[in-house]
Amino acid sequence: MPVRLWSGRVGGELAPEVWEFLRADDAELLPYDLQATLLHAQRLHAAAILDDAELTEVTERLASIEEIDEADEDVHSSIERQLGDVGRKIHAGRSRNDQVAAAFRLYVGDACGEATAALTRFARALLDRAAGEATTAMPGYTHLQRAQPVTLGHHLLAWIEMLERDRARFAFAKQQAAPSPLGAGALAGSTLPIPPPPDQLRNSIDAVADRDFALDYLYAVAVLFTHLSRIGEELVLWTTSEFGFARLPEDAATGSSLMPQKLNPDVAELARGKAGTAIGRLTGLLATVKSLALAYDRDLQEDKPPVFAARKDVAGALGALSVLVAGLEFDRERMGVASSDPLLRATDAAEALVAQGVPFRDAHEQVAAQVRAGTFEAPPAGNRLGDVKQAVAAAKERWS
Repeated sequence: MPVRLWSGRVGGELAPEVWEFLRADDAELLPYDLQATLLHAQRLHAAAILDDAELTEVTERLASIEEIDEADEDVHSSIERQLGDVGRKIHAGRSRNDQVAAAFRLYVGDACGEATAALTRFARALLDRAAGEATTAMPGYTHLQRAQPVTLGHHLLAWIEMLERDRARFAFAKQQAAPSPLGAGALAGSTLPIPPPPDQLRNSIDAVADRDFALDYLYAVAVLFTHLSRIGEELVLWTTSEFGFARLPEDAATGSSLMPQKLNPDVAELARGKAGTAIGRLTGLLATVKSLALAYDRDLQEDKPPVFAARKDVAGALGALSVLVAGLEFDRERMGVASSDPLLRATDAAEALVAQGVPFRDAHEQVAAQVRAGTFEAPPAGNRLGDVKQAVAAAKERWS
């Protein structure tokens, strides 16, 4: 029989339409709720509410639970049902409110760790390419116009800087998810002498109402996908015939259903497209929590679908992009020709005049006049980027 944790107050069955509307799709929380339930059982044992045999039974039964039944209202009800008779004692001193918050915090912490691992794999793939292209000349751009010569390795390191900030955001979100809401009950704790869990949240009302940790995670995801969108846009541009800086690997590209010659950068495009979805998930949860009175409200059931979906997208996008960047074929000759335009060293020419004592504004005007007249001659190339190979090595050390 399905378990309804609230059925003692409601006589009869809910209308099918109501039941279907209220039922939570939260099976992904199962391993995390099992973990939190085991901790709660140990607390009940410490308070002599469960005896030794009951704690052993709960521990063994929790280890054997692998799935939930679709007839159950949610993952919490399913666990209690599968615990059997001892399950009728396991809910003492807790509510679904602190139970779901505890499981969800564990889930978000795990998702942050998973994102960090995937980020590391992607960053290492990029750094392997940056190391091989540390001195490969290419034009740098502003306003999508050729601006000054750089190297491909230096450009790829700019992507790494974005990913390093993403890694820090996921570390922060994981830290925010770490404190435990167990012991808060519905909102005001319990009169039972149950010891607090490790790292217990200070305020019981906030413990069950807070979803900032989920917002922190979705914010980290949204910024990550904003960065992946920028990277994806550049990969799309670089692999066009117009740029021709790189060729797509066939194990990370698709063809056209009509045009036999096409090879499409679908991975880069979909990563770019998912940025809007990631931003929408963050915005949606912000809108959900913005006007909720403390403490718990059923609106908070809407916190999990965007987080579940975000976790899947992070893993998928970073995994596919790692394959894509590892297999790109860079056209060094094409990039070299594009970066050899003498006009890209116009700033160098102005700075050479400054080094001779000419005020920069005067130097700028002199070089600009030469460009307009078609008489500009580029000075010898200088080193403006520092030691790119050393910068790549330092970045590798940070991601080791």
